[in-house]
Amino acid sequence: MSRQSGQAIHSRCFLPLMAVLLTLTMLISPAAGEFLVEVPVLAAFRSNDQGVFEIMLFHWDQKTSPDPIALQWRQGGVILGKENLDSLVVAFRYAIERTPSLTHTGTVTVQGIAYLPTASDGPSAGAAMAVGLIAMFKGESVRRGMALTGTIQPDGAIGHVGAIPDKVRAAAREGCRTILVPAGQLHDSRWDLTRLGFELNVEIKEVGTIDDAYELMTGRRI
Repeated sequence: MSRQSGQAIHSRCFLPLMAVLLTLTMLISPAAGEFLVEVPVLAAFRSNDQGVFEIMLFHWDQKTSPDPIALQWRQGGVILGKENLDSLVVAFRYAIERTPSLTHTGTVTVQGIAYLPTASDGPSAGAAMAVGLIAMFKGESVRRGMALTGTIQPDGAIGHVGAIPDKVRAAAREGCRTILVPAGQLHDSRWDLTRLGFELNVEIKEVGTIDDAYELMTGRRI
């Protein structure tokens, strides 16, 4: 995902963003039987090499209507572009397919949180969205300290993305110690992620499918 506006964040800002997250979580605190899941989303800002850290909140009210289930984007600190919205729809459909034992009714609300109001576009948050949506449906949590970048294919494969070093820097700055990247992109002529991981004291792992990413990010299998 690429960021189109806003400014670079150069300082350690994990706690401020977490404070914003806690405030918004309180505002949309789920009632009994409802699920709320938070997932980090990494983006790249064109004019620098620092990367951007955003958080997506996924909330399912589990009501009996509408039927079939509805998906809505709540306008917040992040404005999604067409590619990003398309990826959200693909991730949503995939999450429904992977949780066939559930009754999918009600409304799923997705909201983005960032330091400053910003517009984002690109498909590279698709895999992270899929993990978040599946966890939401299953009532499971995504581990803190982990982040994922990658597109989602209809069959659940994780596709390649660009600007991975920028995204790794953003995740490391926010306190993430494990960053998951698409299979085949750890070693690339455009960057040296092994060296970058050593410099930032983070572990960078490849994942090929949503199933692989989900197990690492939640500690559970789909």
